[in-house]
Amino acid sequence: MKITGVQLKTLREKTPLVHHITNWVVTNFTANVTLALGASPVMAHAQEEVEDLARAANALVLNIGTLTLPVVEAMVRAGRAANGVGIPVILDPVGAGATRLRTETTARLLREVKVDILRGNLSEIASTAGEEARIRGVDSVAGGIDPAALAPALARRLGCTVAVTGPVDHISDGHVLYKVRNGHPLLGRVTGTGCAATAVVGAFAAVDRDFPLASAAALAFFGLAAERAAVGSPGPGTFASRLLDELHRLTPADLEAGARVDAGILEKN
Repeated sequence: MKITGVQLKTLREKTPLVHHITNWVVTNFTANVTLALGASPVMAHAQEEVEDLARAANALVLNIGTLTLPVVEAMVRAGRAANGVGIPVILDPVGAGATRLRTETTARLLREVKVDILRGNLSEIASTAGEEARIRGVDSVAGGIDPAALAPALARRLGCTVAVTGPVDHISDGHVLYKVRNGHPLLGRVTGTGCAATAVVGAFAAVDRDFPLASAAALAFFGLAAERAAVGSPGPGTFASRLLDELHRLTPADLEAGARVDAGILEKN
């Protein structure tokens, strides 16, 4: 599969507005990632304004990393508003399966909001699917679950695109399956890189309604930037700052040349 870089080119021409209701631990980092790649972030969670902001945005990213009950209500309100104007909703079920609140919030959002893209690690997505998985903090420790089977099966059940990220990212809408092989182990040493990956997916989805392809291009872009940032980085601190630089510097031509993506059409069940 050849990623053309067209989404990145369009994104930087249009500068889409991405509304985030996100993890407070990494709000600043997520906003900077969104800015670095060429989109415009707004980080707001007050119930009194989320509906207005969602209607004004080009995509809505919901991240359950630091939940409170008012934030849950804000996410539902924003999600419904986004659905009302037809902008994509991207859900990151951070730590789903670790606590009852996270698991039930993920289920509620999927029930009450039309989610277009679900992006998480293997344990989070497996927990969402009802598979047996364990969470350590918000990190994936699932074993024995095949993401290449999990992603399309859950996508068919939910009627959305599912992206299971890890050493190889698996993205499917139940009809196609993309495998993205870009990335670097240092991503696992910086807090919020998973949340940042979801932000990048949101920005790409804002300009391309082929959500499996947009997700694959976004994750290839993010992984390739990480590969470039890791060169010469002595550790995670330098890597984190260089990651922002590479997200800014990476061109559509760079993405087309460096993306390692396999694609396949799935058999109909």
